[in-house]
Amino acid sequence: MIHAEASITIGRSINEVFAFVADQHNAPQWQPSLLKVHRLTDGPIGVGSRHIALRAVMDDQLEIISEYVTFEPNLEIMLTGSDGLVEFRTVYLFETAPDGTRIITRMWTEPDCFTLLDDDELAAALEGDLAVNLHALKVLLENQTTLGARSPSAPRTKPSSFAKENSE
Repeated sequence: MIHAEASITIGRSINEVFAFVADQHNAPQWQPSLLKVHRLTDGPIGVGSRHIALRAVMDDQLEIISEYVTFEPNLEIMLTGSDGLVEFRTVYLFETAPDGTRIITRMWTEPDCFTLLDDDELAAALEGDLAVNLHALKVLLENQTTLGARSPSAPRTKPSSFAKENSE
């Protein structure tokens, strides 16, 4: 099992940071390899909410299905997911800090048997990606005067819609 972790302090309230991160529709704004996200479930965001995401990986695009398994407002979000081959678990922890909100991201995954990296190299690469993502989140949130999170009732699509959109 590969484990990676990164953290950063963002100069915004814990309510704002949590709400923005909790809405996966915002994730492509701060995760450069994430191209699209669509919600697959109805109702308020919380445990059981499922999303499908299209992520750029090297010269390919992967569809990833994820589900919230922990959702504690202003404290923790845990999601699990898979691209059909590789499974992962990601946790976002939120803490009030003197100058804003500290967010800690932890990720666990099984190594892909097709990777050319050993476990330590893969963990270092994942930690680098997490750090880049958190830095982008910090810049985005600290430079916005209002946080324009998309509505949790954003349109849902079936997984096959990504493939159809990309073939046109």
